[in-house]
Amino acid sequence: MLVKVAVLGAGAWGTTVAKVIAEKGNDVVLWCYERETAEDINLNHVNTRFLPGVVLPGNLAALTGIGEAASGREFIILAVPSLFLLNTAKQLLAVPSIREGESVIGVVTKGFLPTPRGPRLILETLEDYLPGFYRKSLVYIAGPSHAEEVSRGKITGLIAASQSAKNSIRFRYLLKSSRLLVFASLDVRGVQVAAAVKNIIAIAFGIMDALKTGGVPPPEGISPTGDSAGGTAEASVGDMFGDGTESLLLAAGLNEIQVLGMAMGATHPETFSSISGVGDLDVTCRSVFGRNRRFGREIIEKNILDPFKDLDDLIERIGEVGYLPEGVAAAKYVKILSGKLKIKLPICTGLYQILNKEISPVDFLNSFLTDLA
Repeated sequence: MLVKVAVLGAGAWGTTVAKVIAEKGNDVVLWCYERETAEDINLNHVNTRFLPGVVLPGNLAALTGIGEAASGREFIILAVPSLFLLNTAKQLLAVPSIREGESVIGVVTKGFLPTPRGPRLILETLEDYLPGFYRKSLVYIAGPSHAEEVSRGKITGLIAASQSAKNSIRFRYLLKSSRLLVFASLDVRGVQVAAAVKNIIAIAFGIMDALKTGGVPPPEGISPTGDSAGGTAEASVGDMFGDGTESLLLAAGLNEIQVLGMAMGATHPETFSSISGVGDLDVTCRSVFGRNRRFGREIIEKNILDPFKDLDDLIERIGEVGYLPEGVAAAKYVKILSGKLKIKLPICTGLYQILNKEISPVDFLNSFLTDLA
């Protein structure tokens, strides 16, 4: 049965999700913040700014009014960046069908949300703002996916997690196709933590990836040859890295994701060995499409942190980067959460210190290896 769907947020992933659902014949509208993006989609059936080179179906319409887009829709998917998610959700309160709980709401945004009670998971924060109908019924959708691939029909898997098994399955059937596999999950907290923290690990992975070929001298006391401290004049940090080093970082990063996830109430340990855990972490770290990996590389290759005073300044002026690495804000929030929960997360803490300009990437490498030893 065909349904009416609104996707709020016309970035690459929001546009891709709307495309996938519209291609199944559903009535889909896509809310765009930028008027020129809406005009591009409606007139040319492309989103040149955020998803270039992908032709969109003719039954996908773009709108610039949130109320108009969300009104009377059976399904609503929130796809705006985490920095703007709460403001978008608050605007939904004026929509009659939302006030009456008539729409099923899903979220594909990754990260944590700042609140007066400290950083919180996305769904529990939204529940505080939305009508009571939505408590324990929101659906969180994540998995190892990139818009550049899914929009071009590459086979991909997602997880739709909700405390409402019914709603989880409803989103599964809404999204799934022969090339998009969707699995249901009840571990809402575990899936959300995995989706947020993997972006932090991916920035660290990007830093390591750039150091691999950047000719940066090794940290004092560490030999790239493994023979004795100091190495040679020609040696660099890159000489220390190989395939095993990448796997070491991924495994250690996955461990931090699981430690935080369980501390925050994840209900299924296997979440972290599923596609929403190790799968999403792997593709985010290794794919050339990953914005967080790219940001990590540009910390080394382009000194992208130089214009910013500290992490708060970076978050406030994140638009100057030219794209949005969600792991930047997540690093700040995970630092707060790890202190509150009294857990040790060396990679996340080290990445926070790099972004806050407390240590250099090479110093982080040194401390990371020391902590693991």
